[in-house]
Amino acid sequence: MSEPSIFTRILEGEIPSEIIAETENVFAIRDIAPKAPVHLLVIPKDPQYRNVVELAAGDPALLTEMVGLANTVAAEYGDGDFRLVFNTGEGAGQTVFHVHAHVLAGGLTEGSLGG
Repeated sequence: MSEPSIFTRILEGEIPSEIIAETENVFAIRDIAPKAPVHLLVIPKDPQYRNVVELAAGDPALLTEMVGLANTVAAEYGDGDFRLVFNTGEGAGQTVFHVHAHVLAGGLTEGSLGG
């Protein structure tokens, strides 16, 4: 059996982090290494999906719930405009294989955050 992800460990209180919003199935926290003025993570409580492709195929309603919470936290912590980013695979920068969305906001422009 694999080790619980950092997100599961946060949810279980093993690793300290402030949960800034949550629903029955999803929660949101601040990213510890922000790449934008507002950088939040929206994470399903159930760790069974490794990436957004698996989630979309396995539980589209949960993906919808994630997008809804992303919209809510973007309005609360930013001005409501946001980017929603899912890294899928190591080559795309995914380091935690428990699906999660990055909510990026705060004065972003086209081409910002580029490599």
